[in-house]
Amino acid sequence: MAASPSTARAINDRLALRLLQDEGPLTATQLKALTGLSRPTVADLVERLQGSGLVHVVGESGAERRGPNAKLYGIVADRAHLAALDVRTRSVSVTVSDLLGTTLAEASAPVGDDTGTGPAVEKAVTLLERTVKEAGADRLHSVAVGAPGLIDPATGELRDSTGLPAWHRRLVAVLQERLPARVLVENETNLAAVAELREGAARDREDFVLLWLGQGVGAAVVLDGRLRRGASGGAGEIGFLPVPGTSGLPSATGCDGGFHELACAAAVEALAAAHGLDPVDALASGHGPFLDALARRLAVGAAAVVSVLDPGCVVLGGETGHQGGAGLAARVESELVALSPLRTEVRPSSLGDTAVLRGALLRARDAAQDELFP
Repeated sequence: MAASPSTARAINDRLALRLLQDEGPLTATQLKALTGLSRPTVADLVERLQGSGLVHVVGESGAERRGPNAKLYGIVADRAHLAALDVRTRSVSVTVSDLLGTTLAEASAPVGDDTGTGPAVEKAVTLLERTVKEAGADRLHSVAVGAPGLIDPATGELRDSTGLPAWHRRLVAVLQERLPARVLVENETNLAAVAELREGAARDREDFVLLWLGQGVGAAVVLDGRLRRGASGGAGEIGFLPVPGTSGLPSATGCDGGFHELACAAAVEALAAAHGLDPVDALASGHGPFLDALARRLAVGAAAVVSVLDPGCVVLGGETGHQGGAGLAARVESELVALSPLRTEVRPSSLGDTAVLRGALLRARDAAQDELFP
């Protein structure tokens, strides 16, 4: 069945906006070539998008062509302002951007273990408000929060999890109460995977698993280019994965005894100390025996994931994955060859500590564009 004229216009408008988002400013002739639409149709959609306040003239094409230069059209970047928050156990980081994702201001602040729920929430909200003001944003359209823990797929809310600070859940509620903006929350590892998929180490992959190796241990699963959360939002909770070499078995209320015990930041620091290394510099030291021992540990968890999902690619993220870099990734890949018949490439994160914020910003931008774009 052919699309109605109004539906066809909406499809064409959205296509043009996505091209302007991905390719940058374009002339009407370039839009015609990229969309395959007729010149009159492109002229109509450009006029329509200008009238809606989504597109404006940002300049002219190069002067090398004969005759008058063609107008360059681009998205109105300040049509909406966005914010991303990376909420860790002991800190919070904030980025404010325009509709194109260009960073306008950013800041971070520690949140101590002895900070009560109320003061911790107020510190995070104040940091956001100050950063928004610094960015010159009158109001926010969409805010995305990346936090550790499970996100309820039915409600989109952060679940109350043991071992995580109470202020995390309270922060989301307070943001929803105080901001005239849409507030979204997503697991930090999932956001890091989205960023690696679209801007980082997995840009050329449709299938991959991101191993998050930091204070906590987790994974994000991307199959057919889509993030997979699982029935209860818990896909990738590999900290609870039973593996050999631990003190016992994990339980429903704690991941001690699971893969977490082998690969969390505290375990990596203890392994470094056992090799006579300063934990601060161990991952970047190039110390062969330490990196070999760590790679064997990480490969145990990676092999279990590979045997179930066969993603073809594993990205090492979090502090350990980023600091270990290509050297650690190569060692884990070598260990996997001995543990699994499934060929798997192992890559280090290319976004490092910025992955969660970048993923949150992409989430906020997608939400804003879905609402603003026809």
